[in-house]
Amino acid sequence: MAALGAARRVIHFSWSSSVASLCAGSKCRWQSTAAAAAISRPATPDTQESRKPKTGILMLNMGGPEKLDDVHDFLLRLFLDTDLMQLPVQNKLGPFIAKRRTPKIQEQYSRIGGGSPIKQWTTMQGEGMVKLLDEMCPETAPHKFYIGFRYVRPLTEEAIEQMENDGVERAVAFTQYPQYSCSTTGSSLNAIYRYYSSREDRPKMRWSVIDRWPTHPLLIECFAQHVLNELEKFPVEKRDDVVILFSAHSLPMSVVNRGDPYPQEVGATVQRVMERLQYCNPYRLVWQSKVGPMAWLGPQTDEVIKGLSQRGKKNLLLVPIAFTSDHIETLHELDIEYSQVLGEECGVENIRRAESLNGNPLFFKALADLVQSHLKSDQPCSRQLTLRCPLCVNPTCGRTKDFFVNQKL
Repeated sequence: MAALGAARRVIHFSWSSSVASLCAGSKCRWQSTAAAAAISRPATPDTQESRKPKTGILMLNMGGPEKLDDVHDFLLRLFLDTDLMQLPVQNKLGPFIAKRRTPKIQEQYSRIGGGSPIKQWTTMQGEGMVKLLDEMCPETAPHKFYIGFRYVRPLTEEAIEQMENDGVERAVAFTQYPQYSCSTTGSSLNAIYRYYSSREDRPKMRWSVIDRWPTHPLLIECFAQHVLNELEKFPVEKRDDVVILFSAHSLPMSVVNRGDPYPQEVGATVQRVMERLQYCNPYRLVWQSKVGPMAWLGPQTDEVIKGLSQRGKKNLLLVPIAFTSDHIETLHELDIEYSQVLGEECGVENIRRAESLNGNPLFFKALADLVQSHLKSDQPCSRQLTLRCPLCVNPTCGRTKDFFVNQKL
């Protein structure tokens, strides 16, 4: 694979046998035209074969408003989610904040096409995943994917109800956040627990959970490909000087200090990607999307861009390392606020953003491999999920963990 330097030297990467076998026969590049055509397909489970599924895979994510009219309800659910944030008199302050922020957020979505593409991308990824799974795992087929968002439809609770109605036997809660945080994956898993705890009926399905996957070999390979692909677009004479900025959504320090594992899991992903790239360029892990006056995990992406440009580093590559699909944080914050507006203000020579994993067929294979390995393990969850944050303040987290740990597979 071509690497990067003034002489466009070639770096030969050593592949482990496991990665080589997983990648065999996969198309490791993607076609933008094909992806654009596929993303326009209906984003509902109706695109799947109309047959009774044996195994259901619930793809968990925050979601994003598909149109401007959905923005208020999205924000309202977000600011009322006590798993995500703790606010004083939240049932009153949450709706107030949501109403005030709606016009600003609608303006941001209007600049990226009028809505979030995350449902369309998740649908494409789910379709690619189950097609592979039916071939790879005939003993657990037919497989069907379901989308469970926290703040927009299809909501997690609606997806669970559909799975129950479909007669799914084995249900896999599959977080689409590679790195675990109580604020993201934890909130989605709590929603599953609450769905059943609010009802007298026990689950008809046998549940298990893929709760984190920050260093999966094919995930790392996908990120490495996208970094290399974007580095190739810098001027030849500048490539050695490009600083790679791996950008992830930040967390309040109050959450970090409770023992949330997210920062170290993001760091693990970054380290594996740079190992895969043989440390071809200097790099940093940075954090974006800070909100409000409280202390957040840093350094902040925008402040790093300013600081590097002041120190003469004016060729930068942004890599969304905690996102697998495009949404507002990539399309607006990274592409517009930082790459266009801030880049020009700072006099940056070249600032680019690596494409999100979106429609990369190798990423579909990563998802399928994760599910296949999980089903064969007969484990309800990872060992890490069994451990609460040392200073956890949310009693629901403990009950949720018990729910999954005690599932009989």
